[in-house]
Amino acid sequence: MRHQNAGLKLGRTSSHRNAMFRNMVTSLLKYDRIRTTDVKAKELKRWADKIITLAKQGDLSARRQALSIVREKDVVHKLFEEASERFGSIAGGYTRVVKIGIRPGDAALISMVELVGSGEGKTKDVKKKKTAVKKTKISAKKPVKDIAKEEAVPAPE
Repeated sequence: MRHQNAGLKLGRTSSHRNAMFRNMVTSLLKYDRIRTTDVKAKELKRWADKIITLAKQGDLSARRQALSIVREKDVVHKLFEEASERFGSIAGGYTRVVKIGIRPGDAALISMVELVGSGEGKTKDVKKKKTAVKKTKISAKKPVKDIAKEEAVPAPE
């Protein structure tokens, strides 16, 4: 039984898993959105929400705890400066996981993790366009595989 065992193992050692999620949290905070597999995205949401909660506290102890997880000092400083105005009114749920489609190579489910406070208008417009595209393509009875390829969001550079 998995009582009181938070987090997923993902077939990795604990050191590999911690390093992977530290890198992913750093990238998410740096670029505001990243693409990854669905299972990793759900676990990354827990890590990111914890870091943003620390940033909202804003004291020295919280900053040091965040620096022990996030790899880049500049990313932490930027987050702590804008966290109170960007996430101040929100009491949790700072990230959003949007399912994108299926990866062609191994048929893994791909999701996009994004910060909620970043460009709300853009995200809503993109979602509306995607659902409109899905409806027209599904009505044309194209295979699901083609839809996933056309909707793929490019990774940040």
